[in-house]
Amino acid sequence: MFTKILVGVDGSERQPDVMRQAVELADRCGGTLVLCRAVQIPSSIPALAWSLQGDEFEDFLVEHARGQLQRLVEELPDGLVSELIAELGQPADVLLRACKEHRCDLVVIGSHGYSGIDRLLGTTAGKVVNKCERSVMVVRGDQPGS
Repeated sequence: MFTKILVGVDGSERQPDVMRQAVELADRCGGTLVLCRAVQIPSSIPALAWSLQGDEFEDFLVEHARGQLQRLVEELPDGLVSELIAELGQPADVLLRACKEHRCDLVVIGSHGYSGIDRLLGTTAGKVVNKCERSVMVVRGDQPGS
């Protein structure tokens, strides 16, 4: 059913729940995971990054994210992850593009459960759900066992 599952990871406290659900689903379906991390300029980037300019700065951020993805892969069963994607950009845009380019069957992302103005403007999860051509599983924090 779902042979290639794109998993949006962001390093948040919700990430373990998202990963657990994605791994369980891939195991049941005999699928593989494509881990995707969108990189934006975070408020707490390493001091070294500020000394870099232009493409060096962007490359540093992407490589830093790729390293985080690689550490995540090391915690998973061998062969479960087929690809790693780390790109600079808005998370929803990166996820939508990755889903299409890598021909994924399903997208698994977390919901931060925002309210108020975020609901009006739209969250990453909302944008992906509304624009994705594939099915999207949104993992909420109130899942049993989380």
